[in-house]
Amino acid sequence: MDSEDGRRVLDPAQDGAALKALTHPLRLTLLGLLRQHGPATASELAARTGESSASTSYHLRVLAKYAFVTEAEHRDSRERRWKSVHDMTSWSNEAMRRSPGGSTILSVLHRRQIEHLQRSLDRHEADLESGRLGQEWQEPSGVSDSMPRLTPESLAELWEVLQAKTDELTARDAGDPCAEQVVLFTAGLPLAPDPVAGQGRADASAGPDATDAGAPDAPAAEDAS
Repeated sequence: MDSEDGRRVLDPAQDGAALKALTHPLRLTLLGLLRQHGPATASELAARTGESSASTSYHLRVLAKYAFVTEAEHRDSRERRWKSVHDMTSWSNEAMRRSPGGSTILSVLHRRQIEHLQRSLDRHEADLESGRLGQEWQEPSGVSDSMPRLTPESLAELWEVLQAKTDELTARDAGDPCAEQVVLFTAGLPLAPDPVAGQGRADASAGPDATDAGAPDAPAAEDAS
């Protein structure tokens, strides 16, 4: 299903093969490059990824088969150019987990996103170090994490607020020469109570001789770069 904001919403019941096609790391990389940099040939994408032109050409055809990419206007007749059909791909997590193999596909896609985060962080740091990014980006850029206690309804509302604000600021800065492409990652991952930590707190309340075996997995931290 296509939406008016350039987003493709996949239905696991109907688009299972398309979702599975996205789990290949090179296909996700190629799709991301086309969305980030615009139309390109298989040879140009091969140079960016270090893969062979034959490999990128094959995986582009797979992406085209499932309507993630399509042919762009050719500059000449020697090699076809490809472009992304949509700006974003999304799906229902609940529907994914109900579908056969959906949980596995969802897990793979999440890990591909984490790999993208690592690559983006590496490039961001290199761009700052080399001066390709100005010093004015030092303060507003960064990575942060927190662990609020929220209801399912509040977490869903938070996603909506973040998306709405992102859309608002993107529209405001469109055409501004000071704007740069920003890789923005968001995650909302509820965690069930830790039974070990809970037992530790119960033991500690039993008396002064008890040992508290519970501790948070990790403290919340903020990158104030």
